[in-house]
Amino acid sequence: MKTPLVPFLSIVFCYCFWKHNSFHITGVYGQIVEDQNQLLLQLKNSLKFKHEKSRKLVSWNSITNGCEWNGVYCDEGQVVGLDLSGESINGGFDNSSSLFSLQNLQTLNLSGNNFSSEIPSGFNKLKNLTYLNLSYAGFVGQIPIEISSLTRLVTLDISSFSFLLRQPLKLENFDLQMLVQNLTMIGQLYMDGVSVSAQGKEWCNALLQLHSLMELSMSNCNLTGPLDPSLIRLGNLSVIRLDQNNLSSPVPANFANFPNLTTLRLSSCGLTGNFPKKIFQISTLSDIDLSFNKDLYGSLPLFPVNGLLRTLTVSNTRFSGALPASISNLTQLSILDLNNCHFNGTLPSSMSRLRELTYMDLSINNFTGPIPSLNMSKNLVHLDFSHNDFTGSITSLHLEDLRELVLIDLQDNLLNGILPSSLFSLPLLRSIRLSNNIFQGQLEEFSNISFSKLETLDLSSNSLIGPVPTSFFFLTSLKVLQLSFNKLNGTIKLDDIHRLANLSTLALSHNGLSIDTNDEGVGHVSSFPKMTSVELASCNLTEFPSFLRNQSQITTLDLSSNYIKGSIPTWSWQLYSLAQLNLSHNLLSNSEGPVKNASSKLSILDLHSNQLQGKLPIFAVQATYLDYSSNNFSFTVPADVGSSLPSAIFLSLSDNSLGGSIPLSLCNNSNLLVLDVSYNLFNGTIPDIPDKFPVSCTLRTLDVNSNLLQGTIPKSLANCRSLEVLDLGNNQVDDGFPYFLNTISTLRVMVLRGNKFHGQIQCTHSNGTWHMLQIVDLAFNNFSGLLPGKCFKTWNAMMLDEYHDGSKLNHIGSQKKEYLKHVQILDLNLTGLMYQLEWVLGLEQVRLCLLYLFLERLKKWSNNKIDRVLLILLPMLSLTWIPIADDETDEDTKENSDKEEDYDYNAEQDNLVHQRFRGRYCVLCSKLDISKKKAIHDPKCTCYASPPISKSAYPEPHYSHSHT
Repeated sequence: MKTPLVPFLSIVFCYCFWKHNSFHITGVYGQIVEDQNQLLLQLKNSLKFKHEKSRKLVSWNSITNGCEWNGVYCDEGQVVGLDLSGESINGGFDNSSSLFSLQNLQTLNLSGNNFSSEIPSGFNKLKNLTYLNLSYAGFVGQIPIEISSLTRLVTLDISSFSFLLRQPLKLENFDLQMLVQNLTMIGQLYMDGVSVSAQGKEWCNALLQLHSLMELSMSNCNLTGPLDPSLIRLGNLSVIRLDQNNLSSPVPANFANFPNLTTLRLSSCGLTGNFPKKIFQISTLSDIDLSFNKDLYGSLPLFPVNGLLRTLTVSNTRFSGALPASISNLTQLSILDLNNCHFNGTLPSSMSRLRELTYMDLSINNFTGPIPSLNMSKNLVHLDFSHNDFTGSITSLHLEDLRELVLIDLQDNLLNGILPSSLFSLPLLRSIRLSNNIFQGQLEEFSNISFSKLETLDLSSNSLIGPVPTSFFFLTSLKVLQLSFNKLNGTIKLDDIHRLANLSTLALSHNGLSIDTNDEGVGHVSSFPKMTSVELASCNLTEFPSFLRNQSQITTLDLSSNYIKGSIPTWSWQLYSLAQLNLSHNLLSNSEGPVKNASSKLSILDLHSNQLQGKLPIFAVQATYLDYSSNNFSFTVPADVGSSLPSAIFLSLSDNSLGGSIPLSLCNNSNLLVLDVSYNLFNGTIPDIPDKFPVSCTLRTLDVNSNLLQGTIPKSLANCRSLEVLDLGNNQVDDGFPYFLNTISTLRVMVLRGNKFHGQIQCTHSNGTWHMLQIVDLAFNNFSGLLPGKCFKTWNAMMLDEYHDGSKLNHIGSQKKEYLKHVQILDLNLTGLMYQLEWVLGLEQVRLCLLYLFLERLKKWSNNKIDRVLLILLPMLSLTWIPIADDETDEDTKENSDKEEDYDYNAEQDNLVHQRFRGRYCVLCSKLDISKKKAIHDPKCTCYASPPISKSAYPEPHYSHSHT
């Protein structure tokens, strides 16, 4: 069950405070013995408490009979019961207290206070105590051994929250065995939150002495496992609560033999193995919680007729299988929580008979099919079926009958049909989450708006059409309105938004909507609701909405994919709380004024695909994601950019006109995961001074394609042990094959195309290997010699993989020559390599490869003719040829030196590379199309996606620069 922490603690405290707060003493008030009266008054005077919150102590006085005071219980003039729970006592209780002179006390309740001291040792004077409740009273430190002398105790509750303050109540100078050895009459033992720190055999053996024990509650006691099967000898046990201990063991099968078990709570215990099904079938069981045991397996059994289960919680475990039809036998079931497991199948129609349900969470599973009608579960308050594969319409659920419903979450399913307007009129409903489904049709207006308590409305990522209902803008309690990624149309005026006084999140992105930014008649912009998230991507905006100027609490702002032109206003950088800003895909040209005072909280900034020019602006030190790509930035990058952005994990400067050297400080940034400086005018080496990649390098992607870089690959690049994508293509790097990088076992993509690499392709005899390598491009270099077949045999990711069953492939060549059947890309065009590939690829593959290599060279003068021939010939070999767009017109033939001829040719090939390979070297987006016998780029996949604030499926960017 998902419950916010603070309300959860409040509920737990109230429960624990109430749990044993009431005790019953049958006796005669009578006239209190005088010394007893004086002792009580002395006790009151010694205690420190808040009079304004007291309901008991504040009424004690010397005029009235002490036996008539609130919280005092007498028998024949003697005080036998004292209840000072919840009196806000915060001190004045020690061994000298007059309380310990009330030696006829049988029951004492001091729970729910804040003593902030150790438990006094004077309790050994109260020999007649049968009930002692010191729970959640702020006691800290060592538990006194004197409590073990209270041999008549039937109930002992010393539960504590002190561990949350790092001052736990604990057993330190003696163990659990010594504490309970004399408490042979104990029936209820509650020690939640007490630091016991005992191993399985030790604490289990200690408890076996307590033959009368019926209720055991030791949650969060630092107990360790294993759970001992010998606990079954405590045959009177009806309640077992051991949550939040590191038991790390299976649950003994013989726990199913507890004859009186009503409650079993073992959440967050590190349980393992298969949970015994028979425990669910214990006839007396009413409450079972096994949640948050990620290594606990199991399935639900056939439930007995007239089962007594009221709470069934197995969330966040590995429970699987179908929900049995016998679930309807649990006629008293109130809470059903199967969240985040591995359940599957369709829900049984018998679920409709669960009349007592109040809380049902089946989210994050693999359930399919329609959702049964819930019209008989009229007490349902919480309904969460999100993140499954449910289908069908929700009109059959008869949600209009669930008048007690507070939350409904059906997001991320396959539900369709029309949304019934009656859903929005449920009187107590506060949250509706229906995003990521296939709901269609037009949203209708609905009634009872003035009585609505709706706070969250999320209908994003569906297929809803038509205008946004006017009713939505009269939901005065609404805090979250998310309608993005639908097919809604029409115009929304600022006045509509202005009426939602409590609105904190507004998401209207990627519809056919237009936002009218005219603020006439709206009132002062300062009266707009104070929002924290505004997402208006693709809303036909032509300017920055004026109401944003005063949104001092805004953390997320997305205005991408609009038509906003001109300057970025200064105030947008100075929104104090702004953490995520997306202005990509607009027509912005510059920033209005300096950006030195930008919000220090700015973490994600996306400015890509604009017309921004001038020097590169560097923002707050907290920035983690920065995308400046596809703009007109020029000049050099500041030398200290790496140290100015110590938290950056993603930095893209791609497709600008930036020049100079790549700053060394970028290489020294220990947090950077992605660095993309491709398609610029950077020169020098990688970087300007070699060997500057530190041992702590965390780079996963390094892309410097299409610059003017020279020299060699720095040897220190091998320090980047997590590198997955290395793209050095289309520069002037003059080096041998970088075999020293084979220590980077994570490498998936290596692009060396269009440089001056030379020599043989070698493999070292070290243990390093590129077993994850999927894409290799060595084309247009000066490599020579033989291809190293032994190297290729270690490239496991190019062999059979999880996407293709080898038995179903139409292999080319013999079974012994299938090393590279699943090559994603292996491009060797126009190198000096000898084409002895048969041993590696198989004869027919060699023919195809040689043909392709020859044709690439030939395309320089006869692209169109060859395309026509291949379109006829290759289908005869069950292959497919996709013509590539015509190259640009060849330059006139020049009678120059070989060097000049090579230069012209490489320049032309760069244009070809830009068309065919630009931005395509992406691990996740490149997949093998077996029908085409080639790797293709998934057009639905974006290699370097924008951060979560922008969910746009952006079109291919327009590149405005060419580098020759």
